[in-house]
Order: sequence, then C-alpha cells, then structure tokens
Amino acid sequence: MFRTRAYLATLAVAAVLAGCSTGGNAGGDAPAASAGNDGRCEASGADFAIGKPGSAELLEQARKASGSQTARILKPHDVVTLEYRSDRLNLNVDEQGKVTRVNCG
Repeated sequence: MFRTRAYLATLAVAAVLAGCSTGGNAGGDAPAASAGNDGRCEASGADFAIGKPGSAELLEQARKASGSQTARILKPHDVVTLEYRSDRLNLNVDEQGKVTRVNCG
C-alpha cells in the first residue's frame, strides 16, 4: 500500500514538473527563423558581407540573409568559446574592421 502511494506521488510530482517545462524559448522574443532552414545558419547567404565594414546594420542584414537566430562580429583578438551553434552566424573582421570571413558556429 505504501509503495503504491509513493509511486503515485512520484508520478504526480513528475507530471507537475513536466507541465512547468517550456522545452525552449516559447516566449517569442527570439528572432523568427527563415522558413526553409529551421533557424540554422547558412553562411553562403551572407557572403555579400565580405569586404564591407563590420557594423550592427550589416550584422543584422547578414543574420537575416543566412537564416540564423543569432549573429556576432569576431575581431582578431577576441576570446571565443569552442562551442558550435548551428543557429549562429559569425562575421570575422580584420584589424581595420572589414569582414574577411563568414561562417557558422
């Protein structure tokens, strides 16, 4: 009898906790993903940025063109993590601030 009650109580707690889980960002504050790629980065869509001065406006245009959820500008001596994110676009710039490389990660 005690085991049955403990089992049911555990099941109830699990059900309550599962109801609290969002499973991701459902708040709507993330940028909308392109219809064709589920928010994954396609760097070739942002190739137009190569040779241009890195700016917030260019970054946003490149992010949209690549279908990425997020984007960042990486300067020559920036410290970056080794994590790979398929939804992130990187614009690598040189010492003068011009985009030299476009990649995902």
